[in-house]
Parts: sequence; C-alpha cells; structure tokens
Amino acid sequence: MASAPGVLLVNLGTPAAPTAGAVRSFLREFLSDPRVVTLPRALWLPILYFLVLPFRPGATAKKYQKVWTRDGSPLRVYHERQAQLLRGSIGERLRANVPVFAAMRYGKPSIREGLAELRSKGCDRVLVLPMYPQFSSSTTGSVQDAVAAAMRKWKPAPELRLVRGFHAHRAYAKSIAKNINDYWMKHGRPDRLVLSFHGVPKAVVDNGDPYHSQCLETGRLVASELGWMDQRTSISFQSRFGRGKWIEPYTDETLRTMGKDGIGRVDVACPGFATDCLETLEEILIEGRETFLKAGGKDFHYIPTTNDTPAWMTALSIIALENLEGWEPAPRPKPTP
Repeated sequence: MASAPGVLLVNLGTPAAPTAGAVRSFLREFLSDPRVVTLPRALWLPILYFLVLPFRPGATAKKYQKVWTRDGSPLRVYHERQAQLLRGSIGERLRANVPVFAAMRYGKPSIREGLAELRSKGCDRVLVLPMYPQFSSSTTGSVQDAVAAAMRKWKPAPELRLVRGFHAHRAYAKSIAKNINDYWMKHGRPDRLVLSFHGVPKAVVDNGDPYHSQCLETGRLVASELGWMDQRTSISFQSRFGRGKWIEPYTDETLRTMGKDGIGRVDVACPGFATDCLETLEEILIEGRETFLKAGGKDFHYIPTTNDTPAWMTALSIIALENLEGWEPAPRPKPTP
C-alpha cells in the first residue's frame, strides 16, 4: 500500500462559546499546561483553581462577546477556512488527495482528534504545521508535547514531521507586507506603524527561548519589504498575564507614548497571529485604539491579519509543500472515459 501523507494544521484554540462556563473550561486546559505557566505545580494550581478560574472567566467572556461572529469564534472560522483552502491548494499542486485537518491545541477539535481523523483516512505520514511563525516552548513546544502524547498508543506510529516555525520565510514576510500595503492602498499611510507580537515572560527568553529574537527578525523583514525599515516602524509585545516581567517594549505603553507625543495616525499590525482573534480584535482594535486616543493620539487603524487572504494562503501552501517534499502521495484515480 502506498504511503499517504496528511497535514495537521494547529492553532492555539478558542472557547466553544462566549460564555463564562465555556471560557472557564478553555482557561482550565490552557493555563494547566506547564509549557504555558512554568511555575511549580504546587504553587500554581491553587492560584489557578481558587483565584483565576472563579473570577477571570466572566470578564474574559464579555471580551469574547465583543468579537464573536454569527459563524462563531473568528479564530475557529478562519482556521477552518485556511485548512480548507490549503487542502485544495496542495491537492491541485500535487494532483493528489492530501487530507488537511484543522486542530486546536486547547479546546475542540483537539490534536488527538485530528490525528485520529488523519489515521482513519489512511495517513501514515503526518506533517504537523503549527500556526506559530515564531518558535516558543509555550506554543510550538506545547504542540510537540500534545502530538507525542497522542502518538503513544499508535502501533505502528506514523512518520512525523513538525514545522518548528517560519519566522524568516520570505513568502511569509511578503504576505504580511502585501496585506499591510493593500490596506494602505485603500486607507492611506500612517505616521507610525506598530508591529505587535504576542509577549512571553522574560524568564522564558532568558532561559534560551528564541522567540524574542525571531519576532525581531520577522519585524525587520516585514519593514524591509515595505520600505519602512526606519524610525516609522516599531516592534512591541502584547497580552501580558500576571505580575512577572515580560519581554518589552509593551504594546499598550508604546501606543500611550505615541499618543502623548501627538502622533497623528498610528497603524497596528500583528504579524505573529495567523488569524484574527481575541488578542487582535479586542486587545488591539478596541483596547489599543482607546489607549492611543485617550493619550492624545489623533487617528488609530488596526490592520486585520492575513486570515485567508490569497497572498497568505499562497505562502502557507509554499511552506506546507516544502515540508511535504519527498513524501509522494498516491495519485488521484484517472476519471473513467
């Protein structure tokens, strides 16, 4: 029997609904991951169960309600579209049927469920493609853990490849720059551009995690593609959690300073996010705008992420095909005359 490859496309995940109960279930799984919170379990779990989970879900659910769409969570909607479009693109390029499954690291459908679905389709070679351009132990590393756990009872186990990141891939940087340029063609150019990435605790980077340096490299590549490799472009980090020190500069403080300095227009793009989600639509589009304008800024624009735009889907297809190289899928049966 010919070897059959499949692709597991993985994003972080989302609550099933914008309710306190659904958010509580999601946060319980997410914040219980030792890759995400590295404190000793004996110290962290009481904090999680007695201080975080009883109080945080209600406030977070209200934030999700602001960005929820008729079709559901934006992250889920775009992630599933990406998988569908990637399946068609790969199939057309390879002239073969290559299953692509959209899984979530936290929530549903899980990585375990995704791998089981690929197995049911006869895939004995699996490309795991996390939607994290920059590698971090708390994101891609956690996906590795989940895949390994799901594979323990598979006999025989499939051959696996995992994409550790694509922060410096030219097609990725070009797709981000094109997305920004397309927005500027419609809305004009700003006085300043902020490239905002998700933050991580400073201790994680101090311990050797490459995430921070990879974000800076991505920012340089995107700014260079735009011809904005100068003082007009800033790189910052968002989504702090807890009281510890995270990598800097912080996006909210950057926007506040720009507002106080009287910057006329600031545009914010988030190259590290493969889909729009709570962190982009609520934290940047809503909270970021409010922070900038309250500090004295004049005009704020959030540039939507690449989502399922043609340029990004072309880049994602290139990345997937490069990593599928050498895995020859079975050709499609020829149509009956």
